[in-house]
Amino acid sequence: MSSLIRWKSSTAALIAMAITTGAVTPLFAFAPAQAQFNINQPRTVTIPANVTLPVTYEKEKVIVNPGERLPLTLRIANDIIDSNRNVLIPARTEVVGELEPVSINSGYYNENKRGVRFVARELIFASGKRQQIYANSRTISETQRISKGTDTRKVLTDAAIGAGAASVISLLTGNKKIEVLEPVGGAAAGALASVLLRKKQVDVFVLRPEDDLDIILQSNLVLSRN
Repeated sequence: MSSLIRWKSSTAALIAMAITTGAVTPLFAFAPAQAQFNINQPRTVTIPANVTLPVTYEKEKVIVNPGERLPLTLRIANDIIDSNRNVLIPARTEVVGELEPVSINSGYYNENKRGVRFVARELIFASGKRQQIYANSRTISETQRISKGTDTRKVLTDAAIGAGAASVISLLTGNKKIEVLEPVGGAAAGALASVLLRKKQVDVFVLRPEDDLDIILQSNLVLSRN
């Protein structure tokens, strides 16, 4: 698994913003500037929409079926700091959300293509404090094909696997020891097996969190700094 201590250029630049008691406007995004303080009052800091926050995960890969939803908790990869090097979001802060399916209109005969993205719902700080967040990753549409009899050891190494994808790979390859992130219900598993018995191959999403799942703020993120 790649190192958790990494520094991405998209977020390594300093985030400069105003610090006041209400909703604030950033001075400059990704450029040093003097923050504005409101003395003797509780302070808030706003990280503006469209800022990208780097994430990391305990596994190198996450594998899911097209159409599969999967609860997932990532972590902030690096300290998010302001222009005075105050830490706004510490590294290792949890990012709670889920992988969700996305339908992409390809524009070719109005054909819809399947994709997947991570949608962040909440930050959980080391202190236990929770902060609502509206952010998501880019949409990933590229899949990897798994066929009957395929040796999947390379694909499965250091991978977290959704129940749907695990069932698919197990049935096609005969590997009965695949560990899943959450179990699939008996009826659903039976229906899935019935479909797969008629197939010789299937496509799955193989996501690399540190490359594919960095989150982009969809609205301003207002943090309190008392």
